[in-house]
Amino acid sequence: MFIETLAAAVGTLAIAIIFNIRGKNLIIASIGGALGWLSYKFFLGHGLTKVTSMFISSLIISVYSETCARVYKAPVTTFIISALIPLVPGGAMYYTMYEAVDGNASTALYMTMDTLACAGSLAFGIIVVSTLLKIFFSAKKLIRATKLKKLLMDFKNK
Repeated sequence: MFIETLAAAVGTLAIAIIFNIRGKNLIIASIGGALGWLSYKFFLGHGLTKVTSMFISSLIISVYSETCARVYKAPVTTFIISALIPLVPGGAMYYTMYEAVDGNASTALYMTMDTLACAGSLAFGIIVVSTLLKIFFSAKKLIRATKLKKLLMDFKNK
């Protein structure tokens, strides 16, 4: 598992270079790819399905990317796109097309559904984390505004 995780980090590093990510963000993005692959293999090894493992890994990558974006003051996409690359079901897409071209319609249909489920779970994990964080920060902002308004009203009444 260590070699696979290292390969995921190197692959993420290569994609990050292609995406023109510079400096410390390059290393942070690579760590995100390694973290995503490690979590995927961990959950897969503990009996979860491929789709569920990808979903949980995308949640972990999304939380990591959102955190790094705030800490290093960079766009979230800098980290999340690169970190998801090792999990993208590219091989499954290839084999799906191979089966379709080879004339195995039922196998191609099954593989299409599996590939779409994997890709959808990655996207859904990102959406869940992003939405929850937006709700959290909106609520935090609303609470601050309400407290400030109450404070001003109390000051005005004195």
